[in-house]
Amino acid sequence: MTNKSYVLIALCLCAQIQIIAQTVSEESLEEPLDEVVITDSRFNLKRENSGKTVIKISKEEIENNQGRTISELINTKSGIEINGSRSNAGQNLGVYVRGGRNRQVLVLLDGVQVSDPSELSGGYDFRLLNLSQIESIEIIKGAASTLYGSGAAAAVINITTKSANSKKMSAAFSSSVGTNQSASDQNYNVADFSNSVAFSGTLNKFTYRTAFNNQFSDGLSAVISDANEKDAYSKYGLDTNFGYTFNPAFSINVYGNYTDSKSNIDGYDASFNLADTSDEFNSKQSRIGAFSTFKYPKGSLNLNAAFSEYDRVFVSSFPSNFKSKNLVFDLYNKYVFDKTFYTIIGINRIENNATFTNNVTFNILDPYANFVYVSDFGLTMNAGARLNNHSEYGSHFVYNLNPSFSIKSTTNGYTKIFGSYSTSFIAPTLSFLYGDFGANLNLDPEQNTTIEAGVELKLNTDFRVSGLFFNREEKNTVLWIDGGYLNASDVLHAKGVELEVEATLFKKLSVQANYTFVEYKEAFARRIPKHKANLQLSYNMSKATFASLSYQYTHQRFENSFVPLLDRFSLFNLYVSHTALNNTVTFFGGIDNILNEDYEDVPGYTTKGRNVRLGLKITL
Repeated sequence: MTNKSYVLIALCLCAQIQIIAQTVSEESLEEPLDEVVITDSRFNLKRENSGKTVIKISKEEIENNQGRTISELINTKSGIEINGSRSNAGQNLGVYVRGGRNRQVLVLLDGVQVSDPSELSGGYDFRLLNLSQIESIEIIKGAASTLYGSGAAAAVINITTKSANSKKMSAAFSSSVGTNQSASDQNYNVADFSNSVAFSGTLNKFTYRTAFNNQFSDGLSAVISDANEKDAYSKYGLDTNFGYTFNPAFSINVYGNYTDSKSNIDGYDASFNLADTSDEFNSKQSRIGAFSTFKYPKGSLNLNAAFSEYDRVFVSSFPSNFKSKNLVFDLYNKYVFDKTFYTIIGINRIENNATFTNNVTFNILDPYANFVYVSDFGLTMNAGARLNNHSEYGSHFVYNLNPSFSIKSTTNGYTKIFGSYSTSFIAPTLSFLYGDFGANLNLDPEQNTTIEAGVELKLNTDFRVSGLFFNREEKNTVLWIDGGYLNASDVLHAKGVELEVEATLFKKLSVQANYTFVEYKEAFARRIPKHKANLQLSYNMSKATFASLSYQYTHQRFENSFVPLLDRFSLFNLYVSHTALNNTVTFFGGIDNILNEDYEDVPGYTTKGRNVRLGLKITL
């Protein structure tokens, strides 16, 4: 049976559910809440009932970061380092959360796992997304394999795209221009252009949304070089989403997106001396899928299905072409017993296919269950289990226990104590097993165990502070050793501390701050700063005008035995926006790296110096 057949089966299943469905009264499973978290349980629960310190990037925060990339925004959050996000737009990104690497961080797009099976780490490239098309982001750190499967060992990043406007017809246009220069070449030439347009609306029971975006960046060399050579990056993308609500009980959405990007890259032919060359990297991604919900009293049956294709081409003296396909099918049932006991039972099917020298495939089929108990005396228990059935590695059982206890205060706040014990399973990627460089068919899967404990204090709607300690034990960690991939013989331990503060002062001034300490007990953590801190001051000058000043400190990072420690650095960024003409036009601008700090993010590669950006957004 082909991959596309699975998608057709998913759509047919939705149709069959609709035929047997009878009209039921629309019933909210949870009471309306101002502050809820979803990703750690898949239910809308109060933050005080979550056993995690969930990071929520709201629609408002995204609006206050227009012109930036999704990786730049996520990189300001605690416990996260996205290496390469401060470099040339075509630079590969390394996502490190609590010391975990790309393959230990799972990305969800509208609730569906996304990954490129031909990628070395099997991860997802954030460059495929445009921040202007994102509604919100939730990040849970720590193992979440029971709900989301292999790869969710260090974090889950759940990205939700924008939904259709409630009006019959609406349109949004945004455009920005800026410089793209290094600290040593401050010419202030306009070299970065971004544009997007989106149309959406609701016609009775039918919803629609179509968006187009493009980006072009030039002016910055990929590698540090004395030559006056620039490496351009271009990208365009198309997103569509169509939905239909048959009745209050049943709805379905069908979506698709396509992204095409092209990078001029240096050093591919001569990677040992990072020479300026005319190499290119071209990447294409196409994706179709559907999600549907059938509601019944106290519960719902949910289906997510998606099929993706990736095509990556390196053009050089040693050309290479990587093609891959990915199918995800997730069917789960949610049920609530008297608003105290929340249950989810499902089955998750994944098929990964990639072409290296040969065409290779592995399949995953996981049944799973998760339960949340919310007492009336402050105790919450989140627990679950999953049986991972892998075509190459057989069955592996993973589970989690996540209790928390909160005490309410008289000021609508709370004090919450929480902890968790979670296990996870990380299968070697297809590239590790069959790829063209250092592949090893004898690799064992990685197994992680994570323990965390913390406390969160919320005094009122204007102040929240949290702190936690974590320790992740890694067995069979896959490492590059002597020209190939091998399992580490030692058990590794990543441990650390995270602190977060959110406060509103004087009604108009708000503060966000976080600090992370992370290290491996047995070895140096490659490209991961031991200390990292972020601070942002936001000021609402009026209802129409907003300004923010942010600061980021990144400590020294280890690369390898041949490269000395990369120096620490500090960055200051300024952002201002103003809305006019009855909230239809927003002007925004920003200055990044105000002090023009000269530093290295990736060894040997150029990083951005002081840069300026101006733009506007029109909403009709």
